[in-house]
Amino acid sequence: MAQIHPVADPLLAGDDHLPDTEKRLAASVDLDAMSTLQVLQLLTSQDRVAVEAVAAAAPQLALLVDTAAERLRRGGSVHYFGAGTSGRLAVLDAAELLPTFNLDRGVVVAHMAGGPEALATAIENVEDSREEGAHDAAALGPDDVAIGITASGNTPYVGGALAAASERGAYTALISCNPRATLATGVDLDVVLATGPEVITGSTRLKAGTAEKLALNGFSTTLMVALGRTWSNLMVSVVATNAKLRRRTIRILMQASGLTEAASVELLARTEGDLKVAIVAAVAPADPDPARRALAAADGSVRDALRLLSAASA
Repeated sequence: MAQIHPVADPLLAGDDHLPDTEKRLAASVDLDAMSTLQVLQLLTSQDRVAVEAVAAAAPQLALLVDTAAERLRRGGSVHYFGAGTSGRLAVLDAAELLPTFNLDRGVVVAHMAGGPEALATAIENVEDSREEGAHDAAALGPDDVAIGITASGNTPYVGGALAAASERGAYTALISCNPRATLATGVDLDVVLATGPEVITGSTRLKAGTAEKLALNGFSTTLMVALGRTWSNLMVSVVATNAKLRRRTIRILMQASGLTEAASVELLARTEGDLKVAIVAAVAPADPDPARRALAAADGSVRDALRLLSAASA
């Protein structure tokens, strides 16, 4: 277990060694004397800092997306590693990719210190285990991407996972809110979300967590776009597993093709509910079988499948 060396509060002792997320925010020193509205306004103003921090890190996130897309195309996978709030956000992001983009299990995987039990119950000590992190990364290989998410940039669990992933040839990246993160020196890419001190000192579930959520949203969404899981701005890979999503697939087909609701329902029946095949068949236009073959040749990209059909008919 990592040794923890106590350090003084920088406002009391002038110590600059603490991560920015553990320092005190001058604007919130009188927090408990503020009105309810003032507290909410302060929190909202600080959330804007999170948005700006993610925007500033966009070039690094773009590089991470491009690297991940390349490795996924050759059969690799993406693995998130986090603890506490960071881990829960990672689990949320990975879980929502499956129904939204029809992503197979194992393509984007979230690992959280303490496992499933830590999702609903805070288990603070598990983040101190480098061994658990290394164990969770033991199966990674050269085509994989390991992304550590930690507000402080110092979490031992994440450090153990990234070190083990690196030893196995995986591409490693750190997403943290600390420009002086100790784990940054051992990774291929350091993504810094400079959110600074929290409204409640050290409570990184606030704007640091907001920034991490935004960064994960941006990374995974852009990755899915790069892999052809959307067409235009439409969710064409959605899996219709319930009534709401079945209505959504009909609406998406109508938006993509201009077909009436009745015609969309009929075409989806002919394509066995495969929204991508229905869109290609409607837009090309083509029968479902040629549309399905074009999609297979285009690795599932609607845009590329339409391009192939257009070239074939020219």
